[in-house]
Amino acid sequence: MTSTGIGAEAGAQAARTRALAVLRIRGRALAVALLPAAATVILLTGGSTGHFVGPGWDTARWIVGVLAVLVLLAAAGIALVVSRARPAVTPTVPIPEESAPDLYRMVRDLADRLDVPAPSAIALTPDCDSWLEDRTHPAHGPPAPKGGDELGTPGPHRRTMAAPVLVIGSPFLWWMRVGELRAVLAPVVAGTGPSAQPDIAAARRFVRGLDAAVAVSATPGRCPGTRLLCAGVGWVARLLLRGCREHAALMERGVAAAAAERAQAVDYGLRIVAQEQVGLAYAGWDRLLTRVALPAWRMGRWPSRLDAGVVAALTELSRRDRLAEGFASRLGERPACDLLEEPGLVDEAASLLAARLFHGGPAEPGPAWSPVAWQEYPDEVVDRTWRTEAARLHRVLDTLGVRATLDPAAPDPGGPTLARVMDHLTDPSAPGRRPCPPAYDEDPRTPGYDEEAEEPTGTERSAALAAGLTAALAREERAEAADAARPGCPAPAGQAGPGSPFWDDGALPLFPLQPPRTARELLADHVKAMVCCAAVDTAGATPGLDWLDGPSLLVDGERAADLTSRVLSLIEEGDPAPLRAWLVESGIRPEKPVRLV
Repeated sequence: MTSTGIGAEAGAQAARTRALAVLRIRGRALAVALLPAAATVILLTGGSTGHFVGPGWDTARWIVGVLAVLVLLAAAGIALVVSRARPAVTPTVPIPEESAPDLYRMVRDLADRLDVPAPSAIALTPDCDSWLEDRTHPAHGPPAPKGGDELGTPGPHRRTMAAPVLVIGSPFLWWMRVGELRAVLAPVVAGTGPSAQPDIAAARRFVRGLDAAVAVSATPGRCPGTRLLCAGVGWVARLLLRGCREHAALMERGVAAAAAERAQAVDYGLRIVAQEQVGLAYAGWDRLLTRVALPAWRMGRWPSRLDAGVVAALTELSRRDRLAEGFASRLGERPACDLLEEPGLVDEAASLLAARLFHGGPAEPGPAWSPVAWQEYPDEVVDRTWRTEAARLHRVLDTLGVRATLDPAAPDPGGPTLARVMDHLTDPSAPGRRPCPPAYDEDPRTPGYDEEAEEPTGTERSAALAAGLTAALAREERAEAADAARPGCPAPAGQAGPGSPFWDDGALPLFPLQPPRTARELLADHVKAMVCCAAVDTAGATPGLDWLDGPSLLVDGERAADLTSRVLSLIEEGDPAPLRAWLVESGIRPEKPVRLV
């Protein structure tokens, strides 16, 4: 036996030892539940043989007998909940074999080379990770038929229970080459070997059942009596989980060690390069979601080709970063997404699932939740977002009583202007600023003061405007939620629709990308939106998409990268000079009205 085989066997044996420890805890719990029943049998046997007689023994038999019945009923109920509670299953995009025969063939060949059972199925997750997931619980579907698994593995791989499902991160399929994906999946697929070990499988089912029972006991909305029973079930399940925690963690560590050792012989040199691509894919995926996808999700649109977008983002990163410039040369090799029959449809399904998981969008497209292609993104997302936020900014200024122009002799421009925003935010007390009359009511009961800014936003005027924007946005979100609550209305972005197949008792998003924007961030975004609208309408600028930084303003074909610092000088210090200088340099007319939505 090779050293690799010895290491894998040692890891598997360590995992089995910990699995037996978990099962011993289960056995002790069963013994404790049977203890009153055993005492009852002893008392009844003693009474029938004439050893335990008398009024005291009769009373003891009744008390212990009733206790035994109650304990057995409670144990049976807890066991039923643990065995039948549905463990959490990660939402994924299933990949049937007919839609990816080459991918299944690669995984099957990899399992044969590793001498482990092949996964029962393959699914994709919109994240940069890959793992095996047990879905043999009755609530997740029937097990594979006897004599083989869904991949049709013959010979020694035949078994009566379905193997775990192989879950692959969808960005890996688009960014990685076929050989790199194979190298990354080798240690994951190798984990099916320990998973087929009966003791490890039984220990995992027990721990997952306890975890599901705790989740069931914490579900609100039941009657008081049921809540009391669920509280008892939850207490017992948590007690057993605490006893199993260390053993279960060490068991999984042993399984991972055994899988890693077994996979050492498969594409070892390529795996080092592939691991570099894992880190690069994670960085690009995170930037794409937070900078590009999130603005679209917030306005009810979801990019339908996120995985294709991550390739563009990472290619751009390779162009900008000298450390990653060599990675772009790999793009001439066959991408792993070629293993799919229809990669576009799979990308669309994964993109919709990403919107649900990370933002909480509805499960199905609709009028208020429609897909957007990358070529449509600048006009459909960037420009619409700017004009929507600019319109909200001017509505709040109207609420605060801000005049369209601060010069009484100046004619009314007849529309919303950037000059109105800049004049209001300019600090009249700062040196070198021209004085201007108060543009809002100092009465704290004025609309806009009903919610304080979450953090200091600079001048008094910017703080009042930030608070007004926060309140206006909150009112709009409450109105959307109220509209969605009416029968026949689809759930808006940020809410799970009825009949959701995943986590029916939980609220989406499950993995929010970012916390809600602070008042300062809201104000900065709205002022930048107004600047961008003025640039588009008065200077011929265009909305654009930067793959790494998200929505961008293109002035004479160049991205305006220094706009944020100039806007912050205005809202935090009341100093419009940096922004005015940039407007003059770019030929933007702040006094001209702009088009809003």
